[in-house]
Amino acid sequence: MTDENKGGNPDQTAGAQTQADAGPPLVVIHQFLKDLSFENPLGVDTPQALTEAPTGMIRVDVKVKPLSPPDIEVVLFMSVDAKIGERSVYVVECEYAGVFRMGKVPQEHVLPLVMIEAPRLLFPFARQVIANAVAAGGFPPLLINPVDFVTIYREKREEMLKQVEAQKAASAAPMGGAAGNA
Repeated sequence: MTDENKGGNPDQTAGAQTQADAGPPLVVIHQFLKDLSFENPLGVDTPQALTEAPTGMIRVDVKVKPLSPPDIEVVLFMSVDAKIGERSVYVVECEYAGVFRMGKVPQEHVLPLVMIEAPRLLFPFARQVIANAVAAGGFPPLLINPVDFVTIYREKREEMLKQVEAQKAASAAPMGGAAGNA
């Protein structure tokens, strides 16, 4: 009964071995809280001001810093400005970072791994840090919904492409001075 798989398809066996040799495409080496700021502008007036649930904006950004290859640092930045009406009740900013090791992946997969998968792995920890900071500030914990890192990646990619095109156009433009015919 156990000998049935022994003479399996050699192509499948070779493919599985190649994938095993390559290792995982992205490995978390280390993760840490890089920066945290919490502001409570209401101070002692907080309990009286909380007549309704605060609303606000959540801002998310991803920053990447190359380290010695194949390692990179990815920083997930999250900022929350909670208000009641026009009055700010708290502001929290968090930079949660991770050092990741890139496996052997095709070049076209590197940027999506770094800009989508790495922050997706960091997100639950950053969300917990923010919830704890908000609760320690005397407010109900803030539960942040999952973030669509694919959309953020696409927006950043479009930004980068525009910058590259602008740089190409600037370098292709003639240098200053009068042009003469010879």
